[in-house]
Order: sequence, then C-alpha cells, then structure tokens
Amino acid sequence: MTATQTRPEAAPMTTGRTINLIQAVTEAIAEEMERDQRVVLFGEDVGARGGVFMATAGLQERFGKHRVFDTPLSEASIVGAAVGMAVRGLRPIAEIQFADYMGPGFDQIISQAAKIRYRSAGQFTAPMVIRTPSGGGVKGGHHHSQSPESYYTHTPGLKVVMPSTPYDAKGLLKAALRGEDPVIYFEPKRLYRAAKGAVPDHDYVVKLGEAAIRREGSDLSLIGYGGVMPDLEKAADALAAEGVSVEVIDLRSLVPWDRDRVLTSVQKTGRAVLVSEAPRISNFMGEVAYVIQEQAFDYLTAPVGQVAGFDTPYPYVQDKVYLPGANRIVAACVQALNY
Repeated sequence: MTATQTRPEAAPMTTGRTINLIQAVTEAIAEEMERDQRVVLFGEDVGARGGVFMATAGLQERFGKHRVFDTPLSEASIVGAAVGMAVRGLRPIAEIQFADYMGPGFDQIISQAAKIRYRSAGQFTAPMVIRTPSGGGVKGGHHHSQSPESYYTHTPGLKVVMPSTPYDAKGLLKAALRGEDPVIYFEPKRLYRAAKGAVPDHDYVVKLGEAAIRREGSDLSLIGYGGVMPDLEKAADALAAEGVSVEVIDLRSLVPWDRDRVLTSVQKTGRAVLVSEAPRISNFMGEVAYVIQEQAFDYLTAPVGQVAGFDTPYPYVQDKVYLPGANRIVAACVQALNY
C-alpha cells in the first residue's frame, strides 16, 4: 500500500498571504461589499462591536451604518428582513450569533426564503446569505455548540455550505453572495482561528457543490466537512504510519453535494467512513451513505462506516468525548479495513 499523498487542492498554490478562517470571512464580506453596492450586512452586534467572534470588525466604519447595522435581539426579525430585502433587489448578509439560535427564524427560512423562487415561478428570488457559527469544541454547552445543518439540508430551495479552510471560507462565501438562491453558511467556530492557510490576493470563488480531495489514497475513503476535517487529517496520518493509504474528502458544500467525486473515490477504494459532529440520528451523512450503497454497492468490500456526535444534548464539559476525535475515526477505519 502506498503512502498517502496530498493533492494541490488541499493547499492551493497562491501568491497570497497566510490568514485564518475568520479573517477570510471578513475579507470576503468586505470585498463583496466593495464590488456590489447591493450587499448589506446586519445582525446582533455586528456593527461597532464586530460580532460575537469579531468576524465583522471594522466593516461598519468602512461601509457606513446604512450598510452595516445592528438589529434587535430577534432572529425572526433578522431573517424576515433579509427575505424582504433580497426579494426587493438587495443582497443581504444576515448574521445569527450562533447556529443554535436560528430556531425563531426557522419559519421564515423554510417557508419563505426557500420557497419564493418556486412559488413565484421564477419571478422572484431570494439571493441572501445567513452566516452563523456552528459546532462544538469551545465548551459552549448545549445552546452554543450544536450542529443543526440537517434541518436545512432537508429543505428544498436552500443551499447549505460549511468550509474548513480559509481558502474555501472566502471562495465559498463569495460564490454564495453572487448566486440567486438563499444560502445557509455555517462557520465552524472551533476553526475560526485554528485553521490557517494561503489565500490569493486576487479575486476568486469556490463553486458550491464541488468537494475537495485533501489527500489521495487507495485503501479507504474518509469523508467529512467543517470542524471535523483536522481530525480526519490526524486519523489519516495515524493510518498512513501503519501503511494504510487513505483518501480524505472535504465535502465543503452539503446542498448541493458532490456525488460524483464521492462515488468515484469509493469505487476506487471499496471502503468509506463518513464523519460529522452532528448527532447520529438523521445526520446528513446518512444521505451520503445511502447514495454510496445505492450507486456503488458492487464496489464495496465493507459496510459504510459512520462516526458522529451522540444522540444527546451537547454537553458542557465533555467536548472531547462528544466530538468525533481522531481515535474514534481510526477505530471506524480499522473496522472497515478488517471486515
């Protein structure tokens, strides 16, 4: 078995700078606001405060209070205003402080934003982006650490994105803001300052719906997205030390998701382990697993494995137990390899 190799996609060759993920988000917003006067940004404390994680720091001073402004503590109002603005020609970015807080705006998201293009027969669209920090790893407990992406992947009309690198965070956010559909843009908060990488100086976008192969391998396909990607890399390193060649795939976009790249990988390796930090029941990776067994069953040499969060409220102090760490991932991979 060959050693695991890294593809250029894993670390784009650029003449840019090394920045972290939250800096990439800030840059993307600023550049799109500069490029398109229709882009506006609002949410709780996004103005002078710069947001709870400082992702919007300096933007109100740069673009003015008419384009970057604070809102009341009402997620329903934030999302509802974004829908109205989008339908009337603006390109709003609505920030929800934590993904856990999106509940009050749920009806506006699934009944209005997601449906407007269909119900109007294409006369109206809702080109809006809802940005929100998601996932655990920061000891935030059950109201600040959840991974609710499956609620939104289940809703036709929405696009759902979750980057794991600064390069992708910037490129995907730019692509989302230039599209015609509402996008739920989850930002893995534990990677905000932990994930660092090269980002070009020039303008670019990352197309929604294209996965990235972080490493090429021949023995097993290890597939994830968002905050778990560093753990996939650690697991792949550990397995490579034992002579196992692991292909690591970052979905990046959940709706749409890259079926072709996933299926091509699984057809090559014959084994797949899927990883996310959301609870196991109704996890989005269950859809990925179904498509693999439906369309690549004859290529499989082991059942599709899955490593996920537990079906409990997110704990306050057991982050490392709840999250899929490298050890749990390696154990699932070994089970698939030994099947």
